Amino acid sequence: MYRKAAVTTVSNGSYLQGQANGRLPSMDSEQPAQEGKVVLKKKVTLLRGISIIIGTIIGAGIFISPKGILKNTGSVGMSLTVWTVCGILSLFGALCYAELGTCIKKSGGHYTYILEVFGPLPAFVRVWVELLVIRPAATAVISLAFGRYILEPFFMQCEIPELAIKLITAVGISLVMVLNSTSVSWSARIQIFLTFCKLVAILIIIVPGVIQLIRGETQHFKNAFAGNDASVMGLPLAFYSGMYAYSGWFYLNFVTEEVENPEKNIPLAICISMIIVTVGYVLTNVAYFTTISAGELLLSKAVAVTFAERLMGNFSLAVPVFVALSCFGSMNGGIFAVSRMFFVASREGHLPEILSMIHVRKHTPLPAVIVLHPLTMIMLFTGDLYSLLNFLSFARWLFIGLVVAGLIYLRYKRPDMPRPFKVPLFIPALFSFTCLFMVALSLYSDPVNTGIGFAITLTGVPAYYLFIVWDKKPKWFRNFLDKLTVTLQILLEVVPSEEDQRS
Repeated sequence: MYRKAAVTTVSNGSYLQGQANGRLPSMDSEQPAQEGKVVLKKKVTLLRGISIIIGTIIGAGIFISPKGILKNTGSVGMSLTVWTVCGILSLFGALCYAELGTCIKKSGGHYTYILEVFGPLPAFVRVWVELLVIRPAATAVISLAFGRYILEPFFMQCEIPELAIKLITAVGISLVMVLNSTSVSWSARIQIFLTFCKLVAILIIIVPGVIQLIRGETQHFKNAFAGNDASVMGLPLAFYSGMYAYSGWFYLNFVTEEVENPEKNIPLAICISMIIVTVGYVLTNVAYFTTISAGELLLSKAVAVTFAERLMGNFSLAVPVFVALSCFGSMNGGIFAVSRMFFVASREGHLPEILSMIHVRKHTPLPAVIVLHPLTMIMLFTGDLYSLLNFLSFARWLFIGLVVAGLIYLRYKRPDMPRPFKVPLFIPALFSFTCLFMVALSLYSDPVNTGIGFAITLTGVPAYYLFIVWDKKPKWFRNFLDKLTVTLQILLEVVPSEEDQRS
């Protein structure tokens, strides 16, 4: 096992004997946490929750290359229809997670719900792949976009050196890690500011687009559904691209234990965020088509820049800055949320014990945040990031589909479970079918990459039996882990949560 029964902990410079067990503590207690307790405190308000969801959904894609849907639908009208339908489907998925978040009041998102419904093996496989591959690769990809666009204004006349992009990207990743390790409050405040910047950037595109419509610039909407007919495979691939563009609506469920009044704020934050994002995405694409034809959009390397150059002149120089800020917001929100998955998985005994410890003064899950830093840097400088994400994109939708199917299972298996927020049963049924359909689509359309991703995911099975089930590890190995844990506690000034010790 990763976890031992008793650990030596460090608190404010003194040594204490603590008990760290692997059970998830109940969050139903109404007794407020005392100021001096070493716990993750409830600092995520409704506004901060909205900023986490919007800030992680809206990255660089809508500004740079929202062309996957148009390419696979073949017409302006069908592409706008798919953008709208994907927004509604994503809202359905988000509402399912809102129900799960209000009846299972534990952080961890996908991991916690899979653990609750399907047991420890699938839950471990999910967090194993997330920690080792998906999250480092995804963080590196969005961070590379940040590095490229923050340097764009300084290299207007020439190509940006790849090394410069990677060095600035490394600085950005390190800054986000430091921010999330230092203060939950400051991380949330900056996320609100960055979300505001994203919405301003979208409005900068939408408002001129509306003015263009008022002026009668509708030539690109004539015969909107005419053009290349979508192929049998094209339309499903367009939906795949659309669902990917909206992904991120589940991140608030990763921090449920830190949300104030989760029964009210989780559903509200999800509904408000998804309505804003869906309307914003659809209107942004409408604005693009008032100025750019479908063919020009497909050829453009950065659609928002092309749009701004035609309508705003020199103001277009501000677009790369807004894109960089948008990427930084996605980095910050993603790391803030996913670190809680690792925190909870460690608390359950599925990851090294050090990852479930909290800084004695800052009250942040410091080890769970910084564990991503070396892995992300390795991916950044050595990995084939896009191939890894393509390999494992099916895994995301497979596990999300299983989680939502689990909601239906819980309705029948545990009908008496308190459900402050409840969705009609057709919503999880439709959404889980959509997710599993996308998994089947990826198997059919790209069997090689999907097969590789499936093989990578399956490495979690032997890892589970080796690290979790097998409890007769050599004594020298257990002693080494014990000493390493204590050494890291001293260096990082972290201790087990007092909630864990009391449970």
